[in-house]
Amino acid sequence: MNVNEELIDKLAKLSRLSFDPEEKKARMKDLERMLGFVEQLKEVDTEGIDPLIHINPEVNVLREDQVTEELSQNDALKNAPEHDSFYFKVPKVVENTDK
Repeated sequence: MNVNEELIDKLAKLSRLSFDPEEKKARMKDLERMLGFVEQLKEVDTEGIDPLIHINPEVNVLREDQVTEELSQNDALKNAPEHDSFYFKVPKVVENTDK
């Protein structure tokens, strides 16, 4: 792939960025280095090596939910900043626009 100002301008437009001439040159160098690294990776012999999908061999290890200790309503509400009999009171977050 040829890294030139046209390519940088196209990528900048697609990503809604703007670069001054110095930044454009720096981005060109960065992109050339990245593409060079990808080319190096292409040279690695991966024949017979399975793709790595998960770092850990265990996938979706779940446990059954178990009720261990229940809180009474009073215990649940005792540390609440505000409560009204049986409910937590929270600030209003939705405005009524139907007027």
